[in-house]
Amino acid sequence: MDVVVGRIAKAHGIRGELAVDVRTDSPQERFAVGAAVTTKLRDGSKRDLTIAAAREHSGRLLVRFEQVLTRDVAETLRGALLLADTDTLPPTGDPDEFYDHELAGLRAELADGSLVGTVVEVVHSPAGELLSLDVDGREVLVPFVLAIVPTVDLAGGRVVLDPPEGLLDA
Repeated sequence: MDVVVGRIAKAHGIRGELAVDVRTDSPQERFAVGAAVTTKLRDGSKRDLTIAAAREHSGRLLVRFEQVLTRDVAETLRGALLLADTDTLPPTGDPDEFYDHELAGLRAELADGSLVGTVVEVVHSPAGELLSLDVDGREVLVPFVLAIVPTVDLAGGRVVLDPPEGLLDA
């Protein structure tokens, strides 16, 4: 299974460098020179790339891949997701930290056990993380904060919600 470790935001400069929004707690490992990553392009196709260089710049990582030598080629990768195999991820080491793929598919329920829906994915926004829930066929976004999601029970396959009034309404 693959997990997203970054998203290519845009090309940077004329030599094929790319600005990457990092979505991993271990960017030094994931974006080390010589590391291989799989890109999932906007059309759904995949392409393997090798890191040639990486450096921080203005809150993003600037990455150069061995296979991307020009800005024109870099532009074709805009919006691509950078993936890693979940088997290669280290343990988080913190009981209150989770990988996105661990949350997808969990039941979302209230404290009384009543089913709300299913976690579809974790949405990363500038304001913080949101759980995207499938609630009777509609998407509901729930802030992934302790006050609203007090319990994540991976072994039990569920998250418990304590939503403020109106959050789950259509």
